[in-house]
Amino acid sequence: MSPPLTVGKFLESFGETLGLSDIGGGIGLDTVIPNFDISSPGLALAGYIDRFVAERLQVLGETEITYLESLSAEERKRILSSFFGFPMPAVVVTKNQEPPKELSETAATAGIPLLRTTLKTAEFYRRIKPVLEGEFAETTTLHGSLADVFGVGLFFTGRSGIGKSECVLDLVERGHRLVADDLVITQRRGNDVLIGRGHELQRHHMEIRGVGLIDIPSIFGIRAVRQQKRIEVVVRLEEWDQNAVVDRTGLDTETTTILGVQIPLITVPLNPGKNITVIAEVIALNHLLRYSGINPAEVFNERLIGRMRRAAAGNVRDYLQEDEE
Repeated sequence: MSPPLTVGKFLESFGETLGLSDIGGGIGLDTVIPNFDISSPGLALAGYIDRFVAERLQVLGETEITYLESLSAEERKRILSSFFGFPMPAVVVTKNQEPPKELSETAATAGIPLLRTTLKTAEFYRRIKPVLEGEFAETTTLHGSLADVFGVGLFFTGRSGIGKSECVLDLVERGHRLVADDLVITQRRGNDVLIGRGHELQRHHMEIRGVGLIDIPSIFGIRAVRQQKRIEVVVRLEEWDQNAVVDRTGLDTETTTILGVQIPLITVPLNPGKNITVIAEVIALNHLLRYSGINPAEVFNERLIGRMRRAAAGNVRDYLQEDEE
């Protein structure tokens, strides 16, 4: 489980991206940000606090700052004392505005971090939302290899030593791209999107039995790797078993569930001489075909059923024509 996200860590990691700086004198930077929600507390500053959700990052734009400056010093201090009486993780002032003196003093007294961004309010919201959603996304670690094949994220799984890394290495040699090998850190984004990436310490390295660790971008070039990729199909590699029941048509599609998201599952039995690399390419291309609305197995099945129906209808007509009774 990853450590909690504090205001200080957030500022260090994303301060440059979001144009943020600390204007609160370092106060409260160890405060934990509990969730990815942010809000503008306009009504709370106006005095309506019944539905104020304080457990969010609070953003003060030009409207809020202008409103505060329109008040008398005594009224401003009273409102801000009530506002900072809530346990907020941090307050962010946008558009590089200079906050009223009472705001800075009250935030310091309450021990609440005060940040400022050079971005306009709308742009700040646009940038911070995906950042926080990524930080708080549900995450798991998968054992396998992830590759980008014709733009489709194929996640190869199977028992240790079955040949997942070797298959992905062959795909890289054929011009496809490695995302992660052995350990794939997977995050759920939105309702049904899974994003996989490698661990920062082993990213874009592969372990090949008998060879050892290899550096993919150093050998094949920077175009042979990518930082992350959506997982779209799971390819499970298994040893060949002549008694096993294997789908021969593709009509009985299997799925597997990762972080509550259903992903198509293709089981590929391995036997000597099978070209798993070409099969992986076909899996990716077939997924693209289905995504475009064409299912080859269903099309073939419908054509076959239509032929059988026409043949059956023809046999009935022939029988009735030859019946002389």
